[in-house]
Amino acid sequence: MGGVDLSQFLAEGENSSADGDNGVVGKLEMNSMRVNRANPLPENWTIEKSENLYRIQGWGEPYFSINAAGHVTVSPKGDRGGSLDLYELVNALRQRNLSLPLLIRFSDILEHRIERLNACFAKAIARYNYPGGYRGVFPVKCNQQRHLVEDLVRFGKPYQFGLEAGSKPELMIALAMLDTPGSLLICNGYKDREYIETAMLAQRLGQTPMIVLEQIEEVQLVVEASRALGIEPFLGVRAKLSSKGTGRWGDSSGDRAKFGLTIPEIIQVVDQLRDANMLGCLQLLHYHIGSQISSISVIKDAILEASKIYVELAQLGASMKYLDVGGGLGVDYDGSQTNFHASKNYNLQNYANDIVAEVKEACQERHVPVPVLISESGRAIASHQSVLIFDVLSTSDVPTDLPAPIEEEEHQIIRNLWETYKSISVENYQEAFHDATQFKEEALSRFNFGYLTITQRARAEQLYWVCCKKILEIARQQDYVPDDLEDLEKIMASIYYVNLSVFQSAPDSWAIDQLFPIMPIHQLDREPTERCILADLTCDSDGKIDQFIDLRDVKPVLELHPLKPGEPYYLGLFLAGAYQEILGNLHNLFGDTNAVHIHLTPKGYQIEHVVKGDTMTEVLSYVQYDAEDLVESIRRRAELALVEKRITIQESQRLLQNYERSLSRYTYLSW
Repeated sequence: MGGVDLSQFLAEGENSSADGDNGVVGKLEMNSMRVNRANPLPENWTIEKSENLYRIQGWGEPYFSINAAGHVTVSPKGDRGGSLDLYELVNALRQRNLSLPLLIRFSDILEHRIERLNACFAKAIARYNYPGGYRGVFPVKCNQQRHLVEDLVRFGKPYQFGLEAGSKPELMIALAMLDTPGSLLICNGYKDREYIETAMLAQRLGQTPMIVLEQIEEVQLVVEASRALGIEPFLGVRAKLSSKGTGRWGDSSGDRAKFGLTIPEIIQVVDQLRDANMLGCLQLLHYHIGSQISSISVIKDAILEASKIYVELAQLGASMKYLDVGGGLGVDYDGSQTNFHASKNYNLQNYANDIVAEVKEACQERHVPVPVLISESGRAIASHQSVLIFDVLSTSDVPTDLPAPIEEEEHQIIRNLWETYKSISVENYQEAFHDATQFKEEALSRFNFGYLTITQRARAEQLYWVCCKKILEIARQQDYVPDDLEDLEKIMASIYYVNLSVFQSAPDSWAIDQLFPIMPIHQLDREPTERCILADLTCDSDGKIDQFIDLRDVKPVLELHPLKPGEPYYLGLFLAGAYQEILGNLHNLFGDTNAVHIHLTPKGYQIEHVVKGDTMTEVLSYVQYDAEDLVESIRRRAELALVEKRITIQESQRLLQNYERSLSRYTYLSW
């Protein structure tokens, strides 16, 4: 371990066993009645109540917490000490002309995650007297950003931490960046002759590229390239296990998985390599049962099956040395510690213990030397290291001001709604909701047939919303919310418009309903009285976030503070350091956000890198527009308008200045 002290990273899972299952099951579910998650917040608000509300201690430990000022703090080195006030950091960065939205990467968290993972495997190896070692690799597909990959390689050197490439471009990155002696370069994905030759030739540079065979056709390519180059490759084989993952990525494993070989196909590979006198090159077994595995039982089933396959390959004559358990190590996005898809019911130590114990037992039974263990833990390493900060621009609220008193000559529907409003009580609030809804629908029908004026319709709708507000206030006081009222909280929610593109910065939230912790980074010593959903800058109805983490399931609204005129209100989206940056797209041409890399120092912090977000000129170039051509087009049209006296010279110049200035600026809004 290069002399690195691991003792301070061994706290996690101190009392865990090889069994590893902490017995926690899925989230609580109730059918006929839903637990009321929206009870009014107590008047005497404290930061402890904010901690419980946003579950920061569940998903944020040991990196995120709340200080006495009500600000989120970041402890990049985990439990080793030192913290930063995130609100003050954002204000300091804004003074450096870094506009929001702003992605803040904490390189110390990345280092701590690598150390923690290696420490857990080191502890498991010591506990079970495992005679082999552990070599982690980071899948480049998880986050290909150059500064992050550079940090990963640098922080991983004491552990011979390697990289995994799933494509030719990622292979190019890995070959250039990975300079750690003894580290592994796992070569996955579809491969052509050039890919395979490049990987083999990398051996001449002192690297250990492990070419993982995932298609039968790749065997012949490897044999031909080996003979042409005179290089014996390091080979692995990827198995399709019968054990399947859970959640959204469960179908990425099993007999119909996209990648990998069935057991009969693996036997074919062994036979073809033996015929080519290259069976000794086969050294690694790899499998992958999906991303974000929430249940430890799935991990245990997979390693049990894979261990048996590994032993059999060794006894067939392959020179087996490595067992790659792939990815899947989960992240507890909601802090519930359950097998819910956005959580996990195990910790790092459980994970390491189960893998080490099962592999040792399988190898001992058949008197096969144990392998070096490899994991491709991308999500668990990269998720925590970045925080996306964005501001709220404005809000849209349901109109709930009580209208003027109802006159006797008002339309009957309006008088009915008024009587419904006055009669609402704890005894009849559910019935009153149905009555109010019926009267509102009747008002709309009469308006469409011309029997109600637009002013009368407005009065009816205003009274309907006032009824809903009163009903919701009563429902919040109850222990349970009836099924027919469970959507009322979302219907009445305020819309907070945020300076963000969901499609660029949190695409999994839109595409697969991935949950990320979202919360204010300040004012946490005050009661958040508003119930909100978030709408982004794109002109797309899907550009919103209306699912938020909660202990008992998923809640449809987020508790936030009222906006104050002239004061910024900052929100943070956490645990999105894996996949989101590279999956982001240019919907409405909102580009990459500003990004800054922060390193904790004894005197505070140091800004290691600033990566400016896309300008409008840059995003327009991605879709084949030339900025100079665009400016010239506007200039010509302005000149024509001058000739035709449709614009003044001052107006034309102002138009051109604004146009050129906009092209050089950030794609997001700034005030």
